Amino acid sequence: MARYFTDEHEWIDVEGDTATVGITDYAQEQLGDIVFVELPDVGAQLAKGKDAAVVESVKAASDVYAPISGEVIEANDALDDDPALVNSNPEEEGWFFKLTIADKAELDGLMDAKAYKSFCDEL
Repeated sequence: MARYFTDEHEWIDVEGDTATVGITDYAQEQLGDIVFVELPDVGAQLAKGKDAAVVESVKAASDVYAPISGEVIEANDALDDDPALVNSNPEEEGWFFKLTIADKAELDGLMDAKAYKSFCDEL
C-alpha cells in the first residue's frame, strides 16, 4: 500500500483502485480537540482539490479537501460516535472516507512521507 500526502495535510492510502483519506497527525495537532466530523455521502463524486468533508474542533472548523477525484464508497461511521478518534489515531482508525480512484495520474502531484515531513518542518 502506498501512502501520499497533500500540502493541505490530508493523507491518502492507495490499494489497487481504492483510496482511504484522512487528515495527518500534524493537522489534528493544529486543530486541537476534534468535536465533530461531517463526512461525504456514499456515492458522492469528489473532485481533486474540492471540499470533501468538514472537521470541527474546539478552536475552529476546517475543510478537508479531496486529494484526488473519485466516488465515495465508504465513510468512517465510527467518527459519528467518537470524533476524537481523529485526535487519538488520525492516520489509522481516524480515517474519513474511502473512494474509487478516477485517475491515478492525479497521484503524481502528491508528496511521499519524506517530502511531507520536510514540508511540515518548514512551516
